[in-house]
Amino acid sequence: MRLLLFVIFLPTVFYTQKVSQENIDSIFIRKVYDEALLRGRAYEDLRELCKNIGHRLSGSAEAAMAIKWSEEKMLSYGFDKVYLQAIKVPHWERGNTESAWYTDGNGEIHKLHVLALGGSVSTNGLLKAPLIEFKSFEALKKANRKEVEGKIVFINQVMDAAQIQTFKAYGGCYPIRGEGAIESSKLGALGVIIRSLGMPEDDFPHTGSMKYDSSVTKIPAAAIATHDAETLSKACKKGDISVYIELDCRLYPDADSYNVIAEMTGTKSNEIITFGGHLDSWDTGEGAHDDGAGVIHCLEALRILKIVKYKPEHTLRLVFFMNEENGNMGGKTYASWSKNKGEIQYAALESDRGGFAPRGFGVDGSIEQVNHLKSFESLFSTYDLNQWGKGGGGVDIGPLKEYFPGIPLYGFIPDSQRYFDFHHAPSDVFENVNKRELELGAAAIGSFIYLVDSRPIK
Repeated sequence: MRLLLFVIFLPTVFYTQKVSQENIDSIFIRKVYDEALLRGRAYEDLRELCKNIGHRLSGSAEAAMAIKWSEEKMLSYGFDKVYLQAIKVPHWERGNTESAWYTDGNGEIHKLHVLALGGSVSTNGLLKAPLIEFKSFEALKKANRKEVEGKIVFINQVMDAAQIQTFKAYGGCYPIRGEGAIESSKLGALGVIIRSLGMPEDDFPHTGSMKYDSSVTKIPAAAIATHDAETLSKACKKGDISVYIELDCRLYPDADSYNVIAEMTGTKSNEIITFGGHLDSWDTGEGAHDDGAGVIHCLEALRILKIVKYKPEHTLRLVFFMNEENGNMGGKTYASWSKNKGEIQYAALESDRGGFAPRGFGVDGSIEQVNHLKSFESLFSTYDLNQWGKGGGGVDIGPLKEYFPGIPLYGFIPDSQRYFDFHHAPSDVFENVNKRELELGAAAIGSFIYLVDSRPIK
């Protein structure tokens, strides 16, 4: 009889303990959200970063001032440790404002909205050449050298609007930006312009990093606004046209820079939960969504955990990474530095998808880590987070996988529908970030870090 009672009683105890822990977690998460929504600092901190500093391209004066601002802000919040980690970063500048025009079959001149791609070489004055259009990167790769040589290539590949997750549409088009100059140069082109990697049709060109190959000549590369791409394509159908373009790009020796780091020390001080985003941005707009929102999300998350007097088990380390956009030296340096210190990287999270309404979290990890992530879902159901599963990480925390192979890399997932309206464009400014959506993102990340720290993977 006693054995039967024990068998009945034991599951009841486990169930009661589970319910009790769920209640504790729910109450704590509510406190985090209340602090973010009622007394939050995220929106004002983002305003300061965008308006008082501006864009933050690696190696620029603005990047240096952003580092100073970030260090002072972290110190003002009274975290256990605040320090700078020295790194070397590429230093590229676009120089004077880019200019581009095309002449149609009637000889009429039309101006284009244009931005040099990050890393492009200069045109060395005004470059003029006939234009040849390709509707996709694959079409360019199949082209005959005779039809391309001596011309400017125009890759007019449209982002796939049928993709519900817009990052998939972006990934499908990335090669035109990353490798367009290489493939065009192989065919003897004098330069390349691409349709901006943006979803809407507007007058904002989108920049971004591109690559060269030492085996082929480096040619100038630029992006034009999607509205201009449509107009230019129609002009191509009516007859031969020529493009005039001037880029004043400059490459300097690598520059000194820093990651900015803050910590709340845990009882297991050598076991680290790394989380953050990248402080640098492209030199157009203000880097508000990419990735001002991400670093502010994580700054606010750590501030809130301190305010509510949370005592972490693992050391919570906030990192503002430098140089994600054109080299990732911040992420690479941080990963090797942590390994050399003999630390244990328990988990890492990145926010680098904008400041839009939170939708969930993904993880780059094992089946056990995916299942562990999914166990958080019920706690966030009332907060409208419903995307939980495989897929996550980010460029900055990615190098940790090389040095700490079993580490789960988490990615914060906000709504993606408007991100590529602003990504790498002059329109990525503070005014295009919604205050409440930013605050909800910070609350979600703060709550998530708490759960990763307090709920071990079994």
